[in-house]
Amino acid sequence: MRTVTVVGCPGVVPGTAAEPVAAATLIAGPERILSTVDNAAAERVVMGDVPAALDRIAGHDGPVVVLASGDPGFFGIVRALRRRGLDVDVRPAPSSVAVAFARIGMPWDDALVVSAHGRALRPAVNACRAYPKVAVLTGPGTGPAELGAALSGLPRRFVVAERLGAPGERITETDPVGAAAATWRDPNVVLVLAEAAADAPRPWLSGAPPAPDGWALPDDSFDHRDSMITKAEVRALALARLGPRLGDLVWDVGAGSGSVAVECARFGAAVLAVERDPAARATIHANAGRLGVEVAVVAGEAPGCLADLPDPDAVFVGGGGIEVLGACLARAPGRVVAAYAAVERVGPALTALSAGGYRAQGVQVQANRLSALPGGAHRLAATNPVYLVSGVLS
Repeated sequence: MRTVTVVGCPGVVPGTAAEPVAAATLIAGPERILSTVDNAAAERVVMGDVPAALDRIAGHDGPVVVLASGDPGFFGIVRALRRRGLDVDVRPAPSSVAVAFARIGMPWDDALVVSAHGRALRPAVNACRAYPKVAVLTGPGTGPAELGAALSGLPRRFVVAERLGAPGERITETDPVGAAAATWRDPNVVLVLAEAAADAPRPWLSGAPPAPDGWALPDDSFDHRDSMITKAEVRALALARLGPRLGDLVWDVGAGSGSVAVECARFGAAVLAVERDPAARATIHANAGRLGVEVAVVAGEAPGCLADLPDPDAVFVGGGGIEVLGACLARAPGRVVAAYAAVERVGPALTALSAGGYRAQGVQVQANRLSALPGGAHRLAATNPVYLVSGVLS
């Protein structure tokens, strides 16, 4: 199998790559790096149209060198070359993420690294909402300006690192509004940092923390008023239907104590908890802080306040009628769960879900909890039945 030499470039082609570059009959890479190569005899392929460039590389009969930024095995070209059945000799440079964090003197073993290069921006945005230290690999149309616009209003510090290691390198610290208003040069990487983010104490796992060690937490894990809380047994099924995960944005509409919102955040999702009552909003903040997650609390009454929110991936409707559910369905989230105490709302909710293109189902959830009696005996104490209506977008 013919071997393609892949050279990581810390802004410029390193001197250690001089021999394979001089021997190559085809050199591929970004135009800005190709322009610095001194090999007039070699065919040059600009990696703008990546599939076309890969076709040319795979079909070339001779020594090939691919020049890439930073570490080409880290969200880079190595994966694509291997998928074409090519053997690769990788000579990496430090990744742009490592260099960007080094420039500001910050450790990054506890940072979440996401890529919006050639990918949708939305999952990266949601990761930045949920985590205090995120590095975003950017691309055309998914750069610092677009990221800043999407995160406007969130208390985040932006560090935009442009052309790392190359002439014209620039490190700029700003906020989402400043990032959205500026013009940036490619390539760049953006560090998105919570204003009060602290370095994790001796992490054992790089990037996102592991999944929570449990869910459907006991009701007494949360502050709540007059037992107005989505009970643990109901929460367990709601979480299973919502499927909150890293990269998702979840709405908890009529959040109450915020128990569902907090549990979704513990799975790594970004969460907006919509609640009209000021006392309940304070309770949500307290519950999220105690359980170590970030939940953005939206003050307002649904459905009116929903219009200005970013599109959700999943929605839990814990308060409000069919009008609120309809407003949520109009935003086409992938997964929806609504909880009702009255059976009369189940039929209209199922109809609304089906009309919106959802595969709908409903179930009554009622638990009978063991309650201790004197003398070591127990009885069953019934919780109020709740109807869960859910749907997955077809």
